[in-house]
Amino acid sequence: MDDEIMPIAILIDELRSEDVQLRLNAIHSIPTIALALGPQRAKTELIPFLQDSVDDEDEVLLALAEELGRDFEEYIGGPEHAHVLLGPLENLSGVEETLVRDKATESITKVAGVLSTAQIEEYYIPLLNRLAHGEWFTSRTSSAAIYAAVYPKVSPEVQAELRTSFAALSSDDTPMVRRAAAKALGPLVKHYTPAHVSSDGLPVYRRLQGDDQDSVRLLTVEPLIVLAKGMNPSEISEQLLKQIKQSISDKSWRVRYMAATHFNELAESVGVELVRDELLPQYVALLKDNEAEVRTAAAGQIPGFSKLLEKDQILARIVPCVRDLTQDSSQHVRAALATQISGLAPLLDKDATIEHLLPLFLQLLKDDFPDVRLNIISKLETLIGISLLSENLLPAIMQLAEDKSWRVRQAIIEYIPLLAKQLGKEFFDERLAHLCMSWLGDTVYSIREAATTNLKNLTDVFGVDWAKTAIVPKVIGMGQHPNYLFRMTTVQAITTISPSLSLDIVSSDVIEPLLQLAKDPIPNIRFQQGKTFVQQRIIPVLEQMRGDPDADVRYFASRAFQRAQVALAA
Repeated sequence: MDDEIMPIAILIDELRSEDVQLRLNAIHSIPTIALALGPQRAKTELIPFLQDSVDDEDEVLLALAEELGRDFEEYIGGPEHAHVLLGPLENLSGVEETLVRDKATESITKVAGVLSTAQIEEYYIPLLNRLAHGEWFTSRTSSAAIYAAVYPKVSPEVQAELRTSFAALSSDDTPMVRRAAAKALGPLVKHYTPAHVSSDGLPVYRRLQGDDQDSVRLLTVEPLIVLAKGMNPSEISEQLLKQIKQSISDKSWRVRYMAATHFNELAESVGVELVRDELLPQYVALLKDNEAEVRTAAAGQIPGFSKLLEKDQILARIVPCVRDLTQDSSQHVRAALATQISGLAPLLDKDATIEHLLPLFLQLLKDDFPDVRLNIISKLETLIGISLLSENLLPAIMQLAEDKSWRVRQAIIEYIPLLAKQLGKEFFDERLAHLCMSWLGDTVYSIREAATTNLKNLTDVFGVDWAKTAIVPKVIGMGQHPNYLFRMTTVQAITTISPSLSLDIVSSDVIEPLLQLAKDPIPNIRFQQGKTFVQQRIIPVLEQMRGDPDADVRYFASRAFQRAQVALAA
């Protein structure tokens, strides 16, 4: 008998503890306790106890809501008994803390996934109605999120009741309830038939979209996209276009910001014809909005929206706005633009890109704000791939290579191999080779490290014969430099580029100078030299011996190889 009551008694004691962490641990252990009790006692004793345990710290209640949504029905006899979990979750859905309520409704929808139609109509729908008509706004707020999970599973009669009940939430006196309804409208209306979208979905949307609280209106942008996807262009033009324009030009910048953030999705959902005829002026207005946050969000949509336009429209309406944004007073707007502007290049021909976009690229590359320069550099791959454009960008790139921000210099280094491939060996040797070698002596370690990797990548681009004459002599020459940082970089550079060199070059040009560094007065250089020598001379031999026909040779070679790897990693 004592063994039977022990698990539940321990849980009770721990949940009564003053230590929050102990109570949290107890909640996380309820699957184990349920397993020890067995399905019947877990259902009849544990769940009722948990249902009464909602007077606790929010983090404990959050953990409880989460645990009950983790397939907990398996501990109480399977899906046919899953409705038992709705009791404690209903109580959790009415608490004051938003995080707990959200987790509780999330777990309720998970439980709904395993309920039969009979269970839903007998247990779930009454729960939903109790929450939807609850005295406190917290329960009504929670109810909005759990309609969509069961709407497709119930009879047409019950569906009609659900639509009526949800419509009442959209007219609730409490703004938080209306917010919850606006947030839940999109997932729910996906399950409506076209007739019910017109008769029930649209009136609810229009009511919420015209709400006097901007915190409600901003949440109607996503349901708007769902509604538009379910309509043809003529229906959108007749029934939604007015609301679309109202959201885009809303008096609250937060609503306009939300519209700008989702503008590409909205444009794709209404169709190309309406985009070109109706939404283009609206988008231009967002790019010129008074609020920097709105312009930032709109700038992030430029390439995606422009794909839906004709080339002439891009040049006539979008490019002038982009030109203005490159001189925007907000650095965040310019930074957002810098990440997107390169996306316009593939939509225009080469001549238009060079005439209209190149000056804007160059202006952004010289921006005072480092994030703007970094963002435009991060898109250099797109620009460098455009014939002739890379040559026009070269002066700006050369200037950025000596930027006062080391992160900008590092970003430029990463694109040098791509630029080299585009410009060719002779042009590179003439204009960029000296620059690449100068980075090896940079005062910032990350730049020196990136510079050695850059040399390896350039060797892969131009070949080992080029590296033998253009890179190896200069790297080896740095080994005699009076500054120890240059000598250290020589060792690191040799370690990095040697795998890309031929064995003959390593033997004839690299090994002997490397051995000379073993006598360097700086201990760290001697240490790095030793690691490099092991990597270049000993590891390859051991790898070869690991394939020896003799078992003893393979055994000892493998042990030596492992120890060498450990030494290199130290």
